[in-house]
Amino acid sequence: MTLPSERMLPRLFLILLLAVLALAGWQWRDGAPLSANLMELVPGTAPDALELRAEQRMQEPLNREMLVLVGHKDRQQAIAMAQKLGEQWQASGVFEKVKWNLQADLPAVRTQLLQGRLAMLSAADRQQLIEHPDAFIQQRVQALFDPFTGFSLVPSQDDWLGLTGRIQNSQPQHGSVQLDIGSGALVADADGKSWVMLRARTVGNAFDMNLPLQVADLLQHSREEAARSDVQLLAASGLLYAASGQRQAAREMTWVGGGATVGILLLLLLAFRRWRVLLAFVPVLVGMLFGAVACVALFGHMHVMTLVLGSSLIGVAVDYPLHYLSKSWSLKPWHSWPALHLTLPGLTLSLITSCIGYLALAWTPFPALTQIAVFSAAGLVGAYLSAVCLLPALLKGVDLRPAQWPMRIAEKLLELRESLLKYLRTPVLLALLIAFCVGGLLQLQSKNDIRQWIGTPQQLTDEAQTIARITGYQPTSQFFLVRAANQQELLERLTALSERLDQLVNLEKLQGYLSLNQLVSQPSEQRKVREALSKLPQFWQPLLDLGVPAAALQAELATLRALPTEDIDAALAGPLAEPYRTLWLGPTDDGVAAMVSLQGLNNPTLLRVQALDLPGVQLVDRLGELNEVFAATQISAAELKLASCVLIVLVLILPFGFGGALRIVSLPLLAALCSLASLGWLGQPLTLFSLFGLLLVTAISVDYAILMREQIGGAAASLLGTLLAAVTTWLSFGLLAVSSTPAVSNFGLSVSLGLAFSFILAPWAGRQVHAAPVVEPAA
Repeated sequence: MTLPSERMLPRLFLILLLAVLALAGWQWRDGAPLSANLMELVPGTAPDALELRAEQRMQEPLNREMLVLVGHKDRQQAIAMAQKLGEQWQASGVFEKVKWNLQADLPAVRTQLLQGRLAMLSAADRQQLIEHPDAFIQQRVQALFDPFTGFSLVPSQDDWLGLTGRIQNSQPQHGSVQLDIGSGALVADADGKSWVMLRARTVGNAFDMNLPLQVADLLQHSREEAARSDVQLLAASGLLYAASGQRQAAREMTWVGGGATVGILLLLLLAFRRWRVLLAFVPVLVGMLFGAVACVALFGHMHVMTLVLGSSLIGVAVDYPLHYLSKSWSLKPWHSWPALHLTLPGLTLSLITSCIGYLALAWTPFPALTQIAVFSAAGLVGAYLSAVCLLPALLKGVDLRPAQWPMRIAEKLLELRESLLKYLRTPVLLALLIAFCVGGLLQLQSKNDIRQWIGTPQQLTDEAQTIARITGYQPTSQFFLVRAANQQELLERLTALSERLDQLVNLEKLQGYLSLNQLVSQPSEQRKVREALSKLPQFWQPLLDLGVPAAALQAELATLRALPTEDIDAALAGPLAEPYRTLWLGPTDDGVAAMVSLQGLNNPTLLRVQALDLPGVQLVDRLGELNEVFAATQISAAELKLASCVLIVLVLILPFGFGGALRIVSLPLLAALCSLASLGWLGQPLTLFSLFGLLLVTAISVDYAILMREQIGGAAASLLGTLLAAVTTWLSFGLLAVSSTPAVSNFGLSVSLGLAFSFILAPWAGRQVHAAPVVEPAA
């Protein structure tokens, strides 16, 4: 007889499913709401808006620019290829600006040099002019007498004292790259080749879902074209890493989701021998839909990493229909609705405990794990509702006659266990297991690094290192943020910091740095230069002896003394200021702020010392901060694990009593401990992702213990149900373990190991596993 609920539940669920599908359609109306921004995966540690703005400013070149070296034995061929590629790329529409040569506005450069003669002098030149004017004049005489001392953009008759030449020569050198006068190209010579530098800036950034792939494809096409002319291309850009990450995510999502799907469908067919049993996959599809909709509804979008890790949900979601499908070995005949009614309490407890485990991840400070937690919890609710409300109706009338080989496997496993217990009692086995755990834990080493998020292709890393070696240009992720009440104070603080950084450069601990005080000096220093110039006439006799007209020197002196005091904004207006513009953050709520960028850092810990006792100076080390957060979060992850276990115990007290609940939860905890020990024995590090994986083990494998505690249909049938659930879950998480992304691989390995131990230990959840079943199957 069909109960009213058996007619109503499928209809109500279909109404809910249509509503969710409509919401999904609305969410995807403007395209896939997916994100590839890796920085969204990690905690936001920036304490204020200014630091966040500075960080974004420093990151922007990495996310929008590509640096390419075009190399050939013949310099002219390298330059010709760079010009050709530059023109092709500019015409492609992918890039906003492509530069292969310096197209400097020389009149504007000369104007800036002449206007900035007081403001742009280096500290060393200012000191010589103020303290040793005679030596200053003598050097100028030598420069005028020897035309090979250096090329000056400003002719001598416009700058008799040679201040522009000094400014020009004191500008920070850009590594090993030199200007090719004939073409204007920037060229470095290394490895028997001339390498022409080509810079391209994209229209969008690396977090656009399509742009990185377009850039990577265009670069690959250009490599092939260059190779035909025996020209080599080397490229470095955050865009290339983003393209690699997107392709890797798509690839892994395909084989994790696809591999698990094929494996589970094959298992269902082999075990149950009915095509309609493949409908058990419907809850999986519904679960993925519910998870995606919940993610986009809460966060506005979904990260591709969420899809990769979320695809492992397939193995967990299919457990719900397996709960009552597996009763076909003990229920004769098997009918879908009676089987569901029999297993519904355990199924519901499974949903609750799994959701507790997944939602525990949501309380970590990692946005990525919060997304995965929401995706998985919502997905499990969707799969549960589908398995309870819809699937029994779809399977109504199916006469399941499952294969007997799975039952024989389960019976054989129980016999092996019983034989083992004859020789080694449970306390002895427990002692051996604890010894195994202690031995493994003693070998376990902790490792936390933000780079675990990224499976970096070796080719990209090698090319970036080669470019850094050839050009001498090695930007670092660390920088200094300097705040002050006004520009005068800011330049004072930048100067104080520069004195310390110069010591690191001299000790070869730092390759170089870029700071606004290298472009413009403090107003007080500009006044000192102006005062020192008025004393020069008593020292410039050697210039007069060389034939320089006295009237010309007097006119130049009057011009210099009339020059206005330059501030940062005025200095940044000229073409020479291009490298410095990103460093100026401008007015803030409590004054002004600027950044100091660094190059070729050997020891990041030395940087923290440089900011000590310097007011307003702060080192921003996002990488270091994140690694510290990783380490600190390990403790909170362990606390979350224990808290989730306590919550699960409270949930299970009602159906199983305190002793039964404690036993059910202690087995997954022991399994998690064994998983950690196994990592130690295997030489794998303990990472934050291992702990996150073990959080899930506790939740998922409680399900196995509940099945063995209830023993609906007998011990063998319960163990078989547990085995099927474990195998389907292993198919998902086991595939994650071979991912090329270290974080994903570590996550999958820890869960897979934990689930294996959970299955082995699950029979100990029952009071007497080999005894008669606690609940007899319904006829």
